Amino acid sequence: MNELTKELQEIPVPRAVLVAYKYEDGPYGKRQKYHLELRPVNRDGKMGAAVPVSHEFMNTLVENYSVEMNGMPYGQIPPGLLWCDTRRGHEKYVWYNPPGKRRMYFTKGLNIENGEFNLPGIIYVVERGGLNVFAFKGERPGMDDRLCKAPYFNVNATSGSVCLGNASLQIPEAPTFDRWLEYWEKRFWMSEFSHLGGGGNPTRSNLVLVTEKARNNPFDENELLLSEKRLKDLLA
Repeated sequence: MNELTKELQEIPVPRAVLVAYKYEDGPYGKRQKYHLELRPVNRDGKMGAAVPVSHEFMNTLVENYSVEMNGMPYGQIPPGLLWCDTRRGHEKYVWYNPPGKRRMYFTKGLNIENGEFNLPGIIYVVERGGLNVFAFKGERPGMDDRLCKAPYFNVNATSGSVCLGNASLQIPEAPTFDRWLEYWEKRFWMSEFSHLGGGGNPTRSNLVLVTEKARNNPFDENELLLSEKRLKDLLA
């Protein structure tokens, strides 16, 4: 039995409950006050009497929290990064790539050979562990510009949400901003494109034909369809 199997078969058993109390504004003042107590849990799953929270317990809690926070990006801000919120529980990153070329991979069912393709500008939005993508016209998106539906398979044409496919990548430890954005871009571009997302065809013409045409020609921006989003809608 390997270590992963052993971990999956382990059953977590509660041993303590941390209870936080907040004293709301009273009639004699507006000062807020917080109180923490620890209630041990016995083998029958019943909570015992409350005990004061020890410094040792809080130090362990803070240490574990700090370990989880090690994945927070740091360092020099990349030129394409438009929005960054690293607060725990509010993480959000918005950035763009100007028009260029990318290698793309496709399942056999689409009858599109893997290769490099010309692409329009693309906006990435990473939030709550998910990825949304949009396209834009020109070299750089403007705040009031209407974004376009992303002209790719695996993407919901209405919402921009991505069905992240089969790219196997390890999350970088203590990443710089550059490495963090690169990780998400690779998750998108290294996955096999396989199907139309919700909302139907995201381009004026058949997406297979649009993709094939972009193999040897600049991407035709006339194929892009406007979405309901403007760039400023994403930066909030």
